[in-house]
Formats: sequence, C-alpha cells, structure tokens
Amino acid sequence: MRSPSPLPDLSRWVSLADNRPPRVVGLLFWGSVLTTLAIYAVLLTGAIPATGEGIADPVTLSLVATGIGSVLVCAVLWPFLAWSPHSPWPRRMASGIFLVVTLLSFVTSNHTLFLLLCVGTVNAVIVFGVPGGIVYGALVVGFSLLLPLLVPGTPFLAGVLMAVSLLFIVVASGLVSVGLLVSARRAERTRELLEELGAAHGELEAAHEELRRSTDRIRELTVAEERARMSREMHDSTGHHLTALSLCLANALRFREAGRSEEAWEEVGQARALAGDALTDTRRWVRALRPLALEGRAGASAMRSLAESFQGGGVRIGFEQRGGEWPTLPEEAELVCYRAVQEGLTNAMRHSGGDAVLVEVEVGAATVAVSVTDNGGGAPVETVRGGFGLRGLAERVERVGGELVAENAGEGFRLRVEVPVEDGGAGGTGGPGGTAEEGGA
Repeated sequence: MRSPSPLPDLSRWVSLADNRPPRVVGLLFWGSVLTTLAIYAVLLTGAIPATGEGIADPVTLSLVATGIGSVLVCAVLWPFLAWSPHSPWPRRMASGIFLVVTLLSFVTSNHTLFLLLCVGTVNAVIVFGVPGGIVYGALVVGFSLLLPLLVPGTPFLAGVLMAVSLLFIVVASGLVSVGLLVSARRAERTRELLEELGAAHGELEAAHEELRRSTDRIRELTVAEERARMSREMHDSTGHHLTALSLCLANALRFREAGRSEEAWEEVGQARALAGDALTDTRRWVRALRPLALEGRAGASAMRSLAESFQGGGVRIGFEQRGGEWPTLPEEAELVCYRAVQEGLTNAMRHSGGDAVLVEVEVGAATVAVSVTDNGGGAPVETVRGGFGLRGLAERVERVGGELVAENAGEGFRLRVEVPVEDGGAGGTGGPGGTAEEGGA
C-alpha cells in the first residue's frame, strides 16, 4: 500500500504577516470585484435583453450606479486597508470606510457581492476584534431590513430572508477570521519560542566552550603540578644517588692514584650499591609513568598488575579484592583509584622500611574503596597531614566526590581512598571477588 503523497504547503494562502491580508482573502475580493463589474458591463451594453423599462429605468440606473461606485471605491481602498489591530490609525480608518461602502454595494442584490461580504467580515474581525465583527453583522442585518424602504417594490419578507442569509455568511466568515487570528498568534508564538531556543542553544554552546577551556586549563595545571612533584621527588632520590655515586667514583680515582687500592675498591663497591639504588628508583619512576590500561586491562585488573610490577627488592606485595565484580566508574574516578594505589605503593617502597605491603580493593553497593597498608615504622605527622603527593591526590579525590584517609595503622601506614559508583551496574573488568596474595619475601 502506497503512502499518501505529501500535501502542498498552503500556509502563505491563509497566514497573516506584515499587515497584509491572507492570499485567499485577496483572491475572494478581486474575484468578487471583477465578476461584479463584468455583470454590470454586460447589463449596460444590452447583451442581455431587459423586460419592461429594463436597465433604462431611472431607479434601476441609480442603484446600478451606486453598486458600481461602491465596488470601485472598495477596489481603491483595498491597498490601504489595515490587517492588524496594531495598524496605524489611517489604515484602520480606511478599513472602517471600506466596511460601510460594502453595505452600499448590496442595494442591487447582486449575488456576486456575497464574496465581498465575506471579505468585509474577515477584515472587521481581524482589525477590530470579535466586537467589530458583531457590529458589522448587526449593520448588515439592519441594512438588509431597510432595503425594502430604499428600493421601492421590494417585499419586506425578501428583506428579512436576505438579512437571515447574510447573517449566516457573516457568522461563518467571522468563525474563519477567528481561526486565522488564532493560527497567526500561534505561529508568532512558535517563532518566538524558536528564537529563544536558538538563543539558549547559542548560550549553551558558549558555556560548553568555556567549560572545555576550563577543563583544558585544569588538566594543564594538574599535569604541571604532577611534573613539578615528580621532578622534586626524582631530585631527592635518584639525583641524590647519582651525586653520591659521582663522589664515590671520584674518591676511588683519588685513592687509586695515591696507591691505596683497598680503599679505592671500597669506594667502587659503594658506587656499585648506589648505582643499584639509582636503578631501582629509575624503574620505580618508569612504573609510575605507565598508563592506566596495562595490556588492555582496567579497573581492579590494572591495579593488580600495578601491584605485581612493584614485586622485588625484598618487599612482599599482597593484593585482595572483595565484594564482587568491578563496577562501571567515571573515567576520572577510576584513574583516581589507580593513582591512589600507585601513590601508596611508591611511598611504601621508599619510606616505610617494612617488608610487606597489602593492596585491598573493596566493591560496595554505592562506593569503591582501595587501600594500601604497609608494616613499616609509620609516617611522621607532616606526612599524615598530607605531604605534597597526598595533597595532590586529595584534590583529585575531592573532584570526583570521594574521600581520602591517610593514617598510621598499628606499626605501619595506611592510605585509603573511597569513590562513589556511577549508576549503571557492574562492568565486570575486575574479575570475581576473592582473595589472592602475590609474591614472596
């Protein structure tokens, strides 16, 4: 079954815009004027035989002259008519004169002038409102009842029937006019809403662009802060080892030239130990710079791989996951969890002095928590209150609506981060819950 073909767009034929009449109203008016003048032309040229005195009767001639004159006056006034209640007063005055002249055109009872009555009713309602249409209808009825007095020989009953028929035309035309007004107002309101929507869309795009620029600035500042922190940390650790290594080698060279070979070899041994420490620190920084997704892993799997990468050096790294599958988290929240494990392991390996570190991942109904606990000697008060690295991590946690706790736990130190879970269920990237411990002494 074929779908019906689309209807043509006829909105311009019935729409009111720019103080101009709808095209269909203009078509009715000029059709009425031209057909009326054509009928009068045929009667005056005698193309249709007349009975009795016919068209030469003085009364008939005066009526015909009145009808022709009223039609011509209406044609002259047409370009100046008002088509809006807010039109200037000269246009509204022209509409008032036009409505009065349309009444005079009915003295000849020419049926083609019924279209002119429809046009007059539409103009009265559009310009003067419903009260204007009611007044115009009353004038039409009154003029029809007076017609037997104006035209001798016209029965009063004919005037009554004419009044009733014309009143019906006025009411029908008035209802059409009200429909046109309502349609025009709705179209205007729609245009206003579309303009407001366009303005709001522009403001939203501007706000989105400003937000994007702010996000870029925050990202740049975060990267700059992270680089500054890492540069200071590398200067204090790797830089220190390399400086001491250089001094040991210089001493070894000096002892060798002085013939003190035993002392020179001692310096070489210290240099070798310092080189090993520097290499360990360098590997630690390389691990810290590894991306979040390790070999396609994310979530708890990525954190497990991160913990495994810290194995060695006489420190046992344990990993436990409880509470089920890893849920769906916003990207920034998942990165915060990963960075928390990374920060905790790095600090434990460098500062704790212990031989065991436990990484715990706990999945709850509304939150995910990760913690790193060592069995070392604890941390000084300034570290517990938040060193540079912990302050940066705390800012990240706060941005995702989470909580960070850094405290001495028993003989060691504990770092715990908790972030909210995004609605949407589990993602299943972390594997089933359970307990596993990796590595050895």
